[in-house]
Amino acid sequence: MLAKEDIFNLSGPTHFKVVDWKNKDHRRSIAASLVQGVYILEQDRQQNRQGPQAFAPVWWDFFDFLLSDVLVDNVDNSIFGAMFESKFPASYCDDSKTKTPKYVIAFRGTITEPGTLLRDLMLDLGCILNKLQSDTRFEIAMKYVKEMVDFAGAENIWLAGHSLGSAMALLAGKNMIKVGYNLETYLFNPPFLSIPIERIKDQKVKDTLRIANSIVKAGLVAATKAYNSKPREDDSFAMLSAWFPNLFVNPNDPICAEYIGYFEHRKKMQEIGAENVERIATTNSFRNLFKNALGMDLEEALHLIPSSHLTTIQGQSPNFRRAHGIQQWLNPNIQCQHKLYQFK
Repeated sequence: MLAKEDIFNLSGPTHFKVVDWKNKDHRRSIAASLVQGVYILEQDRQQNRQGPQAFAPVWWDFFDFLLSDVLVDNVDNSIFGAMFESKFPASYCDDSKTKTPKYVIAFRGTITEPGTLLRDLMLDLGCILNKLQSDTRFEIAMKYVKEMVDFAGAENIWLAGHSLGSAMALLAGKNMIKVGYNLETYLFNPPFLSIPIERIKDQKVKDTLRIANSIVKAGLVAATKAYNSKPREDDSFAMLSAWFPNLFVNPNDPICAEYIGYFEHRKKMQEIGAENVERIATTNSFRNLFKNALGMDLEEALHLIPSSHLTTIQGQSPNFRRAHGIQQWLNPNIQCQHKLYQFK
């Protein structure tokens, strides 16, 4: 059912007077609004709301975008993504000073309604098992992104997603940078598939666990000779390092909070002279190392990335739903901390 926060006039960023596309907080709010629009698109479909009864269109109309296409799952026929086209002239979008995208491809996350719940949960499981890349929903998304890049050029396209949708956008962005296309990407509450050490309050305990984690990983790599069985994983990381996706993380959200520690720990290991150990650890997941020990083929971990613009929301969230929700990112004036992390 439609909640109050899904209605743009009640919960959307209606206070925008003039959009400053050079302002990173404005860009974040608009990207989040378009992702929210995809959520409402699917809810409109399920409730058969059409024409003036539909709640979704205002989420993109307000920012002068057109809905140009929808991405439909071939299993449950749900709308999981959409492509929005700017109403601004092409000459305005082509001006690098304005930072205005011509196209935005946005992906929603899980919807807990009967029409989508089972399929979305299966995709959530696939994400946990690092199998998202082989699901038909992602294959549809990836094919569409490639076609749009061929048509419009990577410099004119944004990717955006929330939760499960951010995992899809992340994987699509990684695949494109590997073939030389750098897409500006906005990832809201992206899943980090690991124990959420960041949720531990004691900083010394967190640091100790992460250092131990890194040492064990490096030891497993040496013991299993993982680097001798295939091209080095850090070569892939070096290939990705020029891509700086925008990650938006709430430290109260156990699904994405570990990204904070993941990047901060790398910096700390470099400061204490253990960057070689961390370079090995940061490019490998325990899942991959155990698979290699069993003689199985290695897989690139979906959630591991070398570089990012990390935005962390400040303050406490009253519950998990608020901490993980897309709505928190709509307000361009929320208190956030911004950090740049670059893999070297």
